[in-house]
Amino acid sequence: MNKKQLDIKRLINISKSIRLNVLDMVNKGNSSHIASVFSMIEILVILYEYVLKFKPSDPNWNERDRLILSKGHAGAGIYAILAEYHFFDKKMLNSHYQDGSLLSGHVSHIGIPGVEISTGSLGHGLSIGCGMALAAKTNNQSHRVYVILSDGECNEGSVWESIMFANHHGLNNLTVIIDRNKLQSIKNTEDTLKLEPFDKKWKSFGWNVININGHDYQEIFDSLNNKNELNSSPLCIIANTIKGKGVSFMENNILWHYRSPQNKEYDEAKKELLNER
Repeated sequence: MNKKQLDIKRLINISKSIRLNVLDMVNKGNSSHIASVFSMIEILVILYEYVLKFKPSDPNWNERDRLILSKGHAGAGIYAILAEYHFFDKKMLNSHYQDGSLLSGHVSHIGIPGVEISTGSLGHGLSIGCGMALAAKTNNQSHRVYVILSDGECNEGSVWESIMFANHHGLNNLTVIIDRNKLQSIKNTEDTLKLEPFDKKWKSFGWNVININGHDYQEIFDSLNNKNELNSSPLCIIANTIKGKGVSFMENNILWHYRSPQNKEYDEAKKELLNER
């Protein structure tokens, strides 16, 4: 099968727009988790540009694909991309994380078109996704369910219960994308609680597993369109990423899990993103 020719220039421009909007949101709201957002931008852009079925004018369209951001602390990324694809006015992003705003720090579905469920208590998203995928199969519906997990939240036992559940019920309409940036909270994932051999663990639970570069548009697209090879098993895509991708002093720097870019840091980050270093 010939590979689809992606519009790389357009994808780069959208990714830049998302990162710049997130930078402004986090700066104005003095919020955190910017590095956790930046590691998954290319994944979000491919999902919304080429993969997901959705209608911004009808966000509850019954045939839409469902996307759950289980790593809800990176909610600024979901808000930014929903605004990019016209679910709501971009001006609303200016209120992120401020008193009275609907755009909370951890992603919320209340009053926000395009958000399926509020998340942020790590380890819950895949359970919800399994329920949605099973319901779709039971009701003979054709939509797919996508869940974005952080690698750190795979420490949660509820995740592994869901992994067993999905394989047991043959949820081949379910795709998990793991943002494997190898950092969580205050240290790296392997020092916190060893995950490796990560792919073998998922495979041993009966999942199809693909390892990719989570910043390569073509690899992301190809992995998400691997549906013909799924058979009766769910799909896990381990997307190897760089936390803080796009800003040199944020990349692979654990401080930026919680830190907010202010003053000179904000100016330097914006300069780098505009110049595409």
